[in-house]
Parts: sequence; C-alpha cells; structure tokens
Amino acid sequence: MTKISTHIRSLSPLSSLKLVLAAATLLLSACGEKPLSSAEQTGLIADRRAIETSGLAAAHRAFDLLWTHNDSGGQPVLYAIGTDGKPRGSVRMDGIKNNDWEDLASFELDGKTWLLIADTGDNGGVRKNCTLYVIAEPDPSTLSPEREVTATVAWRIPVVYPEGPHDCESVTVDPRSETIFLLSKRTHPPVLYSLPLRPALDGKTPAAEPIATLTAGVPQPTSWQKLFPSATQRYRAQPTAIDIAPDGHAAAVLTYGDVLLYPHRPGEPWRDTFSRAPVILAPHGLPQAEALCFSRESRSLYVTGEGNTQPLLRYKLPANARQ
Repeated sequence: MTKISTHIRSLSPLSSLKLVLAAATLLLSACGEKPLSSAEQTGLIADRRAIETSGLAAAHRAFDLLWTHNDSGGQPVLYAIGTDGKPRGSVRMDGIKNNDWEDLASFELDGKTWLLIADTGDNGGVRKNCTLYVIAEPDPSTLSPEREVTATVAWRIPVVYPEGPHDCESVTVDPRSETIFLLSKRTHPPVLYSLPLRPALDGKTPAAEPIATLTAGVPQPTSWQKLFPSATQRYRAQPTAIDIAPDGHAAAVLTYGDVLLYPHRPGEPWRDTFSRAPVILAPHGLPQAEALCFSRESRSLYVTGEGNTQPLLRYKLPANARQ
C-alpha cells in the first residue's frame, strides 16, 4: 500500500485523475452497474493566479466562458476562463475584500445578467460579517489575459443564520422565485437555507430561513473511510458547491466525493426537490473538489477543484435528469 500511495502522489493531477476514474469505472463494472454521465476532461485551469479555485459560474454573455475565483486570503478578483480552462481575463472588485469567498453564481434578472459572490466561508463557525455581493456581469468583449478590469458591487446581502454562524461553501440563485439558497457544510445532515435576492426596501435583511435538509440518498463515508481525515475519506459527504440550472430543470450539489443531481419538477418548491434522493453521477475523482456549475444551456455540468493546473471536467447530463 505504501508503494502504491507514494506512486500516486508523484503523478501529475491529470494522471492521478485518469487513474482514479479508471478504477471507479472498473469497480462499477464489476458490480454490474453502468456509470451515469461519466466525466470528460475539457482542459486544465492554466491561470497560475487561480490555484485555489473555490467557485465556478457559467457566463450568460458568452457560451464558452466560465467565471471562477480563489478562496480565503485570495485577491478580490474574478477570473474568466474558457471551457477549455485557458485564461481569458480578470476582473477586480472595487471596495471589497476576499475574506473567504467560497462560491459563485450567475443569473438573469430584469433583463440583465449578474454574478453573485459568496463570502460565506467560516471554518470556525464564528464569523459575523458573511456577505453576498452582486455585480453586473462584465462584458466579455472587455476581457483580455494581458490586462485587468474593475467592477463595482451593485448590492450586498448580509448573511445571518437564526441559530448562529455556519460554514457555507455552496450558494446559488433561483431568479424565478428571486431566492438565494445556501447549503451548510459542517452540519450533519446539510441544511438548505433561503434568502431574498433583492435588497430589502427598509434596508433590513432577514435571517436565512432553513427550508430543507439533505437526508435522502447522499452517499456517506464508510466506517473505513471515517478513519482518514481527508477530503475524499472522512469528509467526503460535505458539500462544497451548489447550482441551479439556468432553465430551472434541476439543481446539482458537489461533495468531496460525489456529484449529486436533483431533478426539479415544474412549479415544485425547491424544498420538495431536495427532499428526494438525488441522481448520483459517476465519480469525479478529484482530490479536493470545490467548484461546480451548469453550462449556460443547462445541458452539462462543469466541475473542478483546488490546486495547480486542476482538470476542468464536464458531465453531459443523462436524459432522465431533464424530464
């Protein structure tokens, strides 16, 4: 075991990922199961400034563009990358800090496109300044890998939970109901909270409302895995990203171990959607999966993790997930 582990650690991220995915496929085949929507690599995130990728969102103003950012301690900058992982440009946020940016969401509202930055990471469960920042999505035509542009915050939403601070790395937006959803990370089971998307007229933002718990069908670590304090072992069920498809047909949750798809029925409250067991996609095989988003046309999912030159994966969604 020692020799195998040492060899795996010496491999490049791409080689390690191929080895893990191959092993997972063989295991599923041996069990008589066909992997659901296997991941394909579309590229490597090659921007050396984006080495702690913690959020991912599809651009609404271009079909082949994604937005990402680093987590705690990083610059208050959004990085534009192609769906091939290559850098397209960067956007610096004016007047705010990156305390612990953990997720990113894109959405359309009032005929405009927006990005929501979630400064909601709280490993110690002590922060009183968690905040969501909404900016107008930058024009892709202004981007260039050779220069940085700036953007300002359109509005901000403080995050307060009724029972006290929580660590949250998973935030998304449903523009149809004008609702923000936040999924707790270190609670068991994870709790889904909601907040209004628009700023309150009186300037007061209500506490996040708990609306659902993810109890059904989320793969948990085995007794053996619980012995190892790593992302893919003891903590493999912890959620690190969430997104709602632009067309509203489904939501997706990323954990350290799995990609979970929640088909959404027309007119159904999201609390009911998340009360059902998810569709579990093929293993992503990433050592620290942190970021996920639907593609602009809602037919695929993109997934990546933290680290230098991380693989950018794409899942083409199974047909039964769009019914």
